[in-house]
Amino acid sequence: MAQVLVKCGVKRQKGWLYFIDKKGNVARVQMARAGVRTSKRQEVLVKCGIRREAGYLYFLDKKGNVARTKMARGGRKRKKTAKKKTVRKKATKKKTVKRKAKKKTVRKKAKKRR
Repeated sequence: MAQVLVKCGVKRQKGWLYFIDKKGNVARVQMARAGVRTSKRQEVLVKCGIRREAGYLYFLDKKGNVARTKMARGGRKRKKTAKKKTVRKKATKKKTVKRKAKKKTVRKKAKKRR
């Protein structure tokens, strides 16, 4: 559940994006639409001056109040799945084959002619 910090009662209008700015105030800006140029200037609606704490998400709830909730970190816990058993094959010994030694060939020296 979210914890309401400041009761503002901001009424929302279509085409506007409502948020909490860096200073902790409730602000709005016109949403970008295809083919329509909008000003990127922010309008401050309510000066709240909220000090943000690490690990919390700050937002405007459906009633237009400033609220916060603890951020979900690490995702959802998953059920442990049964691991597949790996079957290991028995190591078979390789048969050693005796090889015959090669006979060395001796070269005859060539006789020198005078």
